[in-house]
Amino acid sequence: MNNSNDEKDQGRQDEPVHDRDQSRKKPFKLSLEASENFNAKLKKRGVLYIARIPPRMGPSKVKTLLSEFGVVTRVYLEEEDKAARKRRQRATGSKSGGKRYKEGWVEYEDKKVAKRVAESLNNTAITNHKRSVHYGDLWNLKYLPKFKWDHLTEKVAYERRVREQKLRIEMIHARRENQAYSDLVEAGKVMDRIEERRKKRKAKNDAGGSTAVNDDGHHIRKFKQSKPVEDQNDLPAKKAVLGTLV
Repeated sequence: MNNSNDEKDQGRQDEPVHDRDQSRKKPFKLSLEASENFNAKLKKRGVLYIARIPPRMGPSKVKTLLSEFGVVTRVYLEEEDKAARKRRQRATGSKSGGKRYKEGWVEYEDKKVAKRVAESLNNTAITNHKRSVHYGDLWNLKYLPKFKWDHLTEKVAYERRVREQKLRIEMIHARRENQAYSDLVEAGKVMDRIEERRKKRKAKNDAGGSTAVNDDGHHIRKFKQSKPVEDQNDLPAKKAVLGTLV
């Protein structure tokens, strides 16, 4: 029985084992000619600017509507500010409003098509269907000559860095203000403890101590004095003595 198991194990060991390096996928290498063709295609592309995005319209909806006139390669819509969204929700009294976008950019495969679409659709109705939510909204399009998608990505990255820098500066200012406030609180506590000790010391001295403290913090020494003792029998003699002196 053991011999049969050993033979099976030996047979498994004799089977060919695929190397891990061979099972990995080889990286795709782009040839020089293919890269030149891709760069040439990028130069032929054109970008449209959308000045206003109607409510309830997102990137997929924009791409669907504008793809009817040509091949759309990329779409980017900029979201509204959080502060603007809060103001809008406060004005409408509804917190269930979805995302809204301020402006957008659309890239066409052919710049001629992009220019023609901007000239023909600008200031025209988005749809003529009365039941559509976009009925009555107009396209606000403009063709951007000599504008490439790289410019947009650089702009977005720059704005993101500016926002992060502003947030970092605000955090530093807030941290400094908190530190200053905590320092003032600690200084106030120290002054309160000093004043409390002064009051305790003053109360103790008033109760029978040898020294007292005035309002300026200076010590005032007090000495106990015994009252003079007067004998009623010596009064006539004292008056006689005083009369002779006068």
